[in-house]
Amino acid sequence: MAERLQKIIAGCGVCSRRKAEELIAAGRVTVNGVKAAVGDTADLSVDVIELDGVRLAAPAQKRTLLLYKPRGYVTTASDEKGRKTVMELVPGDLRLYPVGRLDLNSEGLLLMTNDGDLAYRLTHPSRETPKRYLVWVNGWHDGAEALLRRPIELDGRPIRPPGLHVLHARDGQAKLTITIHEGRNRQIRRMCEAAGLRVTRLKRVAEGSLELGSLKPGEYRELTAAELAALKENTTSNDET
Repeated sequence: MAERLQKIIAGCGVCSRRKAEELIAAGRVTVNGVKAAVGDTADLSVDVIELDGVRLAAPAQKRTLLLYKPRGYVTTASDEKGRKTVMELVPGDLRLYPVGRLDLNSEGLLLMTNDGDLAYRLTHPSRETPKRYLVWVNGWHDGAEALLRRPIELDGRPIRPPGLHVLHARDGQAKLTITIHEGRNRQIRRMCEAAGLRVTRLKRVAEGSLELGSLKPGEYRELTAAELAALKENTTSNDET
């Protein structure tokens, strides 16, 4: 069955659909020997699809892992600055890639998969999955909680007020749980900055129904069949194009 080329590439476990579009636009993808264009369709069972001259094939087994990303790792397949990437923490033969992102100095729950269709569904803009974080801050002051709860804009767009619970606060320091639904770049750090706070530690502990649990930094586990089924059920209404 013919599908969008970027969907096929993602389904082969090479990268996300967004990155696949960049590869196609850069002229690195061919279909039956002809350079492809963004928007082209193909059928993996019939057509010869190549990336940089290497023929693509569907992964023998789709895998999705829940990883505890430590601080000091970037959530990319490679890094031009030579920093450590999360790819070093999972088996290389699986060709997994991260779903979403956690910045260099953040830690916690991160999904890694070679199921491009699942990754696309999980990161689609229409899916506002709640993500819960433990957040340690300096500069806590009277009124900080109200400032964090107020509606603000990031990148020119409004964000939903976060779920917020103050676990403890003393001598200008506080530990919070913050739940957000969007995934804007450095969203929680920027929210805290806007409230006059400085984040000293940020740890994602839950995403949707998934919990980080007892995993330690650098450890990972396979998602259970029930967890995978729940993820797919919750994303079936997203745009397929």
